[in-house]
Amino acid sequence: MTTKTLPITGMTCEHCAPNTGPAPNALPGVSAQASYEGTAAGINAPDDVTRESPRDALDSRGLGAFSTGSRSRIIAGGDSNALRVVILGSGAAAFANAIRAAEKGAQVTLVESATLGGTCVNVGCVPSKIMIRAAQLAHFQRAHNFEGLDRRDPGVGRASLVAQQQARVEELRQSKYQALLDESANINVVRGRARFDDSETILITKDDGDTMQLVADRVLIATGASPAVPDIPGLKESPYWTSAEALAARALPGHLLIIGGSAVAVELAQAFRRLGSEVTILARSTLLSRMDPDLGEGLKDAFEAEGIRVRTHTVPGRVGYRDGHFVLDTVNGVMTGDRLLVAAGRRPNTADLGLEQIGVKTTVNGAIVVDESLRTSAANVFAAGDCTDQPQYVYVAAAAGTRAAINMLGGDALLNLASMPEVIFTDPQVASVGITGAQGESRGLKAESRTLPLEHVPRALANFDTRGFIKLVAERESGRLLGAQVLAHEGGEIIQSAALAIRNRMSVDDLAGQLFPYLTMVEGLKLCAQTFTRDVRQLSCCAG
Repeated sequence: MTTKTLPITGMTCEHCAPNTGPAPNALPGVSAQASYEGTAAGINAPDDVTRESPRDALDSRGLGAFSTGSRSRIIAGGDSNALRVVILGSGAAAFANAIRAAEKGAQVTLVESATLGGTCVNVGCVPSKIMIRAAQLAHFQRAHNFEGLDRRDPGVGRASLVAQQQARVEELRQSKYQALLDESANINVVRGRARFDDSETILITKDDGDTMQLVADRVLIATGASPAVPDIPGLKESPYWTSAEALAARALPGHLLIIGGSAVAVELAQAFRRLGSEVTILARSTLLSRMDPDLGEGLKDAFEAEGIRVRTHTVPGRVGYRDGHFVLDTVNGVMTGDRLLVAAGRRPNTADLGLEQIGVKTTVNGAIVVDESLRTSAANVFAAGDCTDQPQYVYVAAAAGTRAAINMLGGDALLNLASMPEVIFTDPQVASVGITGAQGESRGLKAESRTLPLEHVPRALANFDTRGFIKLVAERESGRLLGAQVLAHEGGEIIQSAALAIRNRMSVDDLAGQLFPYLTMVEGLKLCAQTFTRDVRQLSCCAG
């Protein structure tokens, strides 16, 4: 007697499992039972029963079955000739890939060990932007710029804010992720931790310790990233927060210490400050150190005007925790706070996937190296999203997942990031696209830049908020736009126009001659473009 556990993909509801078993059970001496929850079937058969017999029995019921090498596999309600795509992860890259691959007829299996939906909807973009917006409204009540309107400290019920925030998170996870699975007969989910056995075989370890194997024609690695924790003595022994705990915290700290100076650190720093906490940032170098230096300096000025303490070139030598307080030893003395947020970047989730066994090349920090087609160094293995060496933005992940699916099915789609815009959701917002002036020089380009302070943008004057600037970088001889950096209220709404201009190889003269609606902040792009040839201070408000 031979006992086999066969993975099943394609079951869409609990009724699929009992419909799978009767066909092989009709064979002499064979007993079979399928599990929808376990996504597998257990088959007991005499030794003389061939692999083809259960397959033919299933075919007769329209269920479809096929074998690959020594491993058998059943696809309930599926097509035995369909391309088998296995996706590790269930975030933006994974779902974009799954949807496109399933649309083209592939049989898709998502493997997830944690919460469906990945970082963005659960602990990233969605909850953080909800918190930031609530904090902005609180700040406007307390410190708006208009005379004749009362200013007052708002009452902040943090627990209620978090409850509303998490309800929206759950709603979006259901409508944008789970509902898509429920509606697709070609996409199945297997719960467990994945590891490559070889480039075509993935071993799945479930929470109860049981294992199963998936055999794939194509694999997408989309396992995302997790908060990086610096190797600071005492830190890992303390009850520090990552962004996930900070976003879900139901009480505001009296004094929040933040280690980090990039996007997550500055966004949450300002949000907590505007909701009522004292905040101190400890940055290894400067704020936003990988961006144009003027952006970090301008944001630092805005933060300090709101009472946020910014300590640049400061890394704690040790972290202590006693009597409910964190104690940080720094070159600037001892700092204490009620809570400590570690926001020092994110590390790709690739350590336990067995990538070394299949020859997938990674960077020093574990990021998977991919080309413009999202291919890795292993045949038929693709990767997309935060686990790769590409920028860690959800829209990059989604675009990469879609293009990887096209290429998995024989297409030729490239991901071009030359005009990728990026936005940091502080106030003023930080936005950038293309290259900076310094990057142009380092690449041997003859580039020049112009900076327009927002005091020359009519809409900023009408808003009584002239914090920030717009900077454009252009090729000196042709005037072709190469980059844009923006520090402005709602700067994220400005940057996409610059991205389109760069993608379409427009010159600053082209941009200066465009019609922009008045009064808008995006008109600042036109005005900045005009500074390459004239003094905008000598123009009337809406001069063309």
